Amino acid sequence: MTTTVVSRVRDRAAATGDQIALRAKDFGIWQEVSWAGYWANVELVGNALLALGLRPGDRVAIHSENRREWLYADLGTVAARGTTVGLYPTNPPSEVAYLLSHSGARILVAEDQEQVDKALAVLEDAPELEWIVYVEPRGIKGRYDNPKLLSWADFLELGARHREENAGELAGRMAETTPDDVMTLIYTSGTTGPPKGAMLTVANVEFAVRVLVEGGGFTSPPPSSADVTLSYLPLCHVAERIFTTWFSAASGVQVHFAESIETVQANLREVQPTILFGVPRIWEKVLASVTIGVSSAGRLKRSVARFWLRRAEGIGETLVRTGGRHTPRSRLVYALGWLCCFRALKTRIGMRHVRYAASGAAPIAPDVLKFFMGIGVPMHEVYGMTENTAVATGNRPGRVKLGTVGEPQPGTELRIDPGTGEILTRHGGTFAGYWRDPEATRRVLTDGWLHTGDVGEWVDGTHVKITDRMKDIIITAGGKNIAPSEIENALKTSPYVKEAVVIGDQRPYLVALIGIEYETVGHWAQQRRIPYTTYRDLSEKPEVRELVQTIVTEVNERFATVEQIKKFRMFPKELDHTDGELTATQKVKRSALGKMFDDLVESMYG
Repeated sequence: MTTTVVSRVRDRAAATGDQIALRAKDFGIWQEVSWAGYWANVELVGNALLALGLRPGDRVAIHSENRREWLYADLGTVAARGTTVGLYPTNPPSEVAYLLSHSGARILVAEDQEQVDKALAVLEDAPELEWIVYVEPRGIKGRYDNPKLLSWADFLELGARHREENAGELAGRMAETTPDDVMTLIYTSGTTGPPKGAMLTVANVEFAVRVLVEGGGFTSPPPSSADVTLSYLPLCHVAERIFTTWFSAASGVQVHFAESIETVQANLREVQPTILFGVPRIWEKVLASVTIGVSSAGRLKRSVARFWLRRAEGIGETLVRTGGRHTPRSRLVYALGWLCCFRALKTRIGMRHVRYAASGAAPIAPDVLKFFMGIGVPMHEVYGMTENTAVATGNRPGRVKLGTVGEPQPGTELRIDPGTGEILTRHGGTFAGYWRDPEATRRVLTDGWLHTGDVGEWVDGTHVKITDRMKDIIITAGGKNIAPSEIENALKTSPYVKEAVVIGDQRPYLVALIGIEYETVGHWAQQRRIPYTTYRDLSEKPEVRELVQTIVTEVNERFATVEQIKKFRMFPKELDHTDGELTATQKVKRSALGKMFDDLVESMYG
């Protein structure tokens, strides 16, 4: 029988059914789900899907925030040999229409009235959609009259009846699973065009589980039932699927669901996870909150905190030099800092018990990683992408090289094209191709080698450094090739800068569009008694422009003249996914921004 994440949950329920698998808040109180309860719900969903006529290979879409039902629907679909399609909670109706239509989803699991309304508004664009199962009945039940609507409670009841009347059918369907079954469609972020659905098979996912989870490709030692995680990034992203679903199924890690993305820092303090993954934006935001907290403290606390944070800088530099290993001196300084500052600080940011922390999905400034290393959070930058099931490289404990994404994972062939500098990978996790897009598949797959689109180089012959995306490389009017991400990340190291977009392709010099970190800059302004009303008002203050100019000047000193920012303008608003400026994963859509803020760009070249 083929092993899948579903069979792993089933087997864990049989072996340790009383142990806690999931925890989530209901009305402010943490509720627990055992492994037996987890499997029981997955089994009910699988039977309900069979009752609705789900055939092998049919697509089931899930449009929801992270919650228990997301996992039940995901694994229930896989148990019935269907294919899961995740939608981002922030997807506007136009994107919902595209994803439902392109995937050909027959069933949609929608979280609440907001997501149901989006689906109902685009039904004409999704002719293959037969059912909309809604989880939260508030505002829907008894008020909406559409034959395609089915409540979660009725859906589970349907599953219970089907299980009673067709005992063994789901187990039989699971037994027919093959390694080539497409387990999930994960849509790319769509920074340069419509999202593409990457097909990940059962074999792809099992390869990732063996390398990243069981083989300790990320954590050392590998995760276990003693570990705790917080699920808060969208589950339709491959990275969160690993840290929430696959880690848990394969090793028994206990998953806690954040109440919302806005409450992540509060939930971190409650949960105090042992394993923590975050995209760069999360780490930057935590660092910004520390900056605000220190500057807001009383004189004595502020002085103590600043003293020990300076010591943390030295500790971080030592760890960078040694690959993450303490020297006797740094260990002693850290022990004193733990008693006086670091213990309280790590508890406050929810990282007191973190034994493994990772940043991935986008480039991050080394100084941000060094800060967390200095206060005792063991940081590791990792690299992978949807198309290789997130298996590519990772920094290993004791062998960390800051500024790199680490060493190739076990079982991974990785080479860098000598002509273009593009990173290519080949292994058992290489995806089956793009759904309904054979031409795009041919462009990225050659003899099993995946063309990642990332430009990189070897460091010391062991670690890989990513310089930028091939499509983002800037070629100035003078013919100089420049990787903008390194400059942008240097700017975003400042707690006052949230977004930075460097522009200069076919131009005589580089310029930048910069977005401020509203909360941090607002606090800075309040301390200086600078009045403001809105984001735009604050960003247009002469004092704020001077603050940003200081940051730009400091960053320019680190780069060659041709790589320096000659002029900048401030974004007049916070960038947003719904306005088409960011992808659902908060990546900047460069081409869209160039058009939306063309007047600002041209004013710097006028």
